[in-house]
Amino acid sequence: MSRVTNDIENVSNTLNTSFIQICSSVLTLIGTVTVMLWLSPLLTAVTMLIIPAMYFGMKWITKRTSVRFKAQQRQLGQMNGYIEETLSGQRIIKAFSQEERVMAKMKERNDSLRSAGFWAQVYSGFIPKLMNFLNNASFALIAGIGGLLALQGVVTIGTIVIFVEFSRQFTRPLNDLANQWNTLLSALAGAERVFDVIDEKNESEDEKDAVDVEDTQGRVEFADVTFSYEQDEGETVRNISFTASPGQTIAFVGPTGAGKTTMINLLTRFYDVDSGSILLDGQPIQQIRRESLRSHLACVLQDTFLFAGTLRENIRYGRLNATDEEVEEAAKKANAHSFITALPNGYDTVLTSDGSGISQGQKQLLAISRAILADPKILILDEATSNIDTVTEVKIQEALGRLMEGRTSFVIAHRLNTIRKADRIVVLQEGQVTEIGNHDELLVRNGFYASLHKSAVEGLPLIEKAHG
Repeated sequence: MSRVTNDIENVSNTLNTSFIQICSSVLTLIGTVTVMLWLSPLLTAVTMLIIPAMYFGMKWITKRTSVRFKAQQRQLGQMNGYIEETLSGQRIIKAFSQEERVMAKMKERNDSLRSAGFWAQVYSGFIPKLMNFLNNASFALIAGIGGLLALQGVVTIGTIVIFVEFSRQFTRPLNDLANQWNTLLSALAGAERVFDVIDEKNESEDEKDAVDVEDTQGRVEFADVTFSYEQDEGETVRNISFTASPGQTIAFVGPTGAGKTTMINLLTRFYDVDSGSILLDGQPIQQIRRESLRSHLACVLQDTFLFAGTLRENIRYGRLNATDEEVEEAAKKANAHSFITALPNGYDTVLTSDGSGISQGQKQLLAISRAILADPKILILDEATSNIDTVTEVKIQEALGRLMEGRTSFVIAHRLNTIRKADRIVVLQEGQVTEIGNHDELLVRNGFYASLHKSAVEGLPLIEKAHG
């Protein structure tokens, strides 16, 4: 955020002010030098003696200021980031009584910013001092050498007087340019940080022969899929193979880090497989444009994100051209209509970006409403019923039942009552499929899933007990 506010504003101000000043100074400098050469080439050469001194002096200064201006912008970004983090996590800070620690860290970051800015200004403050010294040195040289030339009759006193005035005009734009150099260095430091963001790689472009898919039956097949997030960190999932028939519910079960969420990331093409393929209705998803593929998907995640706006607008995000009647019908199917109408402004109730004002369960019901409105062929549920009270969970389960009907669904859940209804359960351990089958089949095999089931029956969450 600091890069797209402070740094861009810094560059903008420089372009609006310094650029005009630089152009004016350059034009003045060209005109002045032209007249000086016409008056006396010899005295012009004397005046130019200050340029090497100015070059080396500016080089010494800018070598130090450029580093410190970059540090200043970096420290400003870090401080702004810390402020945003502190305000967002204010409840946690107060809950753990960390106010003093937070204030101490804030003071530390502020001191770092002040130090970087102080030394940037100290070194850049040498520039006008240097230019004033060179300006006076130039005047002394012209007066001295011009006087000797006048005694010898090479130039007249009038020429010297006029030349002295023009020599001051020569150093004034140089002085202006030097003073603008501070602003330019600060702007360049900001621009460098902005271009770091601009130069970040975009999401991979669709393949040239990728096509749009107007409709799909929802048959998904993972064929010997292997993938790793970082090549040097080993494979996250390997040799994954299974098929989800249209309308089936596939549940992914396994310990944390087994690769469950990775399977969803690969299906949605947030990442592409290293080897093997994922097929939709027999067609590799690499041959389908990402936008087209994702138009047939809908996700209900554990942490529901709500945009700043009304409840109606948040539900309509699933299909932007939906009518108000369609939005309300989707909310009714998701069991969200009753709590929405109980609010003072109903569907026009305005939420902040974090959805404060409604409970976690109500956020989930809104997410389900959004997914119902999208009417996808493939549904992804990632811990959609975790951290929900029992009464709300019943409503959510009913809504999910309506949402999943007739759709190919992929479910990640730790609760037994969510998993046992799945048509097929894929058990993942250390990135590999160790068991596939329905609830009853896996219990008969008495493998890893059976041990998880036994743990859950004893009264603890399905996965947590297995870890314990």
